Amino acid sequence: MKKLDLYILKSFLGPLFMTFFIVLFVLIMQFLWLYIDELVGKGLSFSIILEFLGWGSATLIPMTLPLATLLASIMTMGNLGENNELLAMKAAGISLKRIITPLIYVSIVISIGAFFISNNLIPVAYEKIYSLRDDINKTKEEIKIPTGVFYNGVEGYTLRVASRDDRGTMHDVMVYDHTKKNGNTNLTVADSGYIRLSPDKSSIIFTLYDGINYEETNKVSYRDTSRTLQSVDFAMQQIVIPLENYAFKKSDESRYGSEVMTKSLSQLRTDRDSLEVKVASTVYAQTARCVFSSNLEYTYQYDTTGKAKNATIPYPADSLFNWSSSHAEEAALREAINKLNSQITNFDFYERELYQSAYPLRRTIIESFRKFTLSLACLIFFFIGAPLGAIIRKGGLGTPVIISILFFVFYWVIDISGKRLANDGAISPFIGTFISSFILIPIGIFLTAKSSSDSGLFNADAYKIFFNKLSDRLKAFRKKTVKKNEA
Repeated sequence: MKKLDLYILKSFLGPLFMTFFIVLFVLIMQFLWLYIDELVGKGLSFSIILEFLGWGSATLIPMTLPLATLLASIMTMGNLGENNELLAMKAAGISLKRIITPLIYVSIVISIGAFFISNNLIPVAYEKIYSLRDDINKTKEEIKIPTGVFYNGVEGYTLRVASRDDRGTMHDVMVYDHTKKNGNTNLTVADSGYIRLSPDKSSIIFTLYDGINYEETNKVSYRDTSRTLQSVDFAMQQIVIPLENYAFKKSDESRYGSEVMTKSLSQLRTDRDSLEVKVASTVYAQTARCVFSSNLEYTYQYDTTGKAKNATIPYPADSLFNWSSSHAEEAALREAINKLNSQITNFDFYERELYQSAYPLRRTIIESFRKFTLSLACLIFFFIGAPLGAIIRKGGLGTPVIISILFFVFYWVIDISGKRLANDGAISPFIGTFISSFILIPIGIFLTAKSSSDSGLFNADAYKIFFNKLSDRLKAFRKKTVKKNEA
């Protein structure tokens, strides 16, 4: 490898890793802000939160890697142009194509790696993140008993604490036991106490001091309507209340294996084959029900092979609209309208039925194509960023960041819109998946051609000269028009 190639590679890899981790950090913060309500207040360990964010960051790679490639390529070529290094290379007889050749090889390697990330890592990440989020949602929030109000956050009990001191000791405690579902028949009143969870969070332990237990029987009969009240004084008592779903527990992660986002390309191909058979059988069944329904009385006329018994019977076209009376015509028209409305209802039902079987197929096909969009996006963004950096000749995190964000937002809006249209069936899955790439490829070709010819695409002076010439021509044309009118 020549020193020039090594120097260009070092100039590219540094900004690539820097921008990748910066963009990933920003997106992770957005991801954390989105799910912060589900994580806070449930006593989750730091390792669980870190695992959740780790798998979440893996799902953000399809947004991070193309943007990092675009930013790094613009910054690299922009720095070379701003420091006049690109000009010196061209003066030495080195073409722009030769300068970016090592970067092209790196971008190809990035694209290949992006495919394996899409096919191998991201499905696992989605399966993990779905499972973790479901387990976190099942975990109940930590018990925090407020003071001065009745708290029923513990199932089967109602608690009231008058006050709490700095050491966490509760005063004037009341505990209603509703586990027997007999109303307010079991009450414990204590002067003070404290609360703690068991190490495995399977139960809550109340330790109460200087109190009384009240228990009343509310069962009455026809003959005996009296009730008994039992009170027991205690100096210290512990009440153990069992808890469910207060401790985080991992469940089976494979339960989300049927989701489209959690499958690799080979699994999607297998699903696609079975779904295509299902859609074909649905269409065949609908066609059979439509053709052989009672609304079409002359279906045997459509058999032109002569195999049907009545295939040779001519269609009564001449006498079709000859009515014996106006009442017969009215009855026939009414019957035709009823059958037409019935068939319209059937078609509406067929549309919903077909959508239920075709929608999973479209999603499967779209996800199969999207395994390649990340690789293609990285390659396209490189061929946009490198020529663009050579044209604008600006490095750093100023102008390149603004241009990169504009291009990426443009790409992402088109990509999301195409995916939604394809999911709804408005356009084909292939077009909906690759429409963003089809739009950006001509832009990359155009910028590459302009940078190879040292075009002043972003040179303000060139545009000033152009508009000045245009203005002079307009003035000359106006003078000629005035002279002709005077003549």
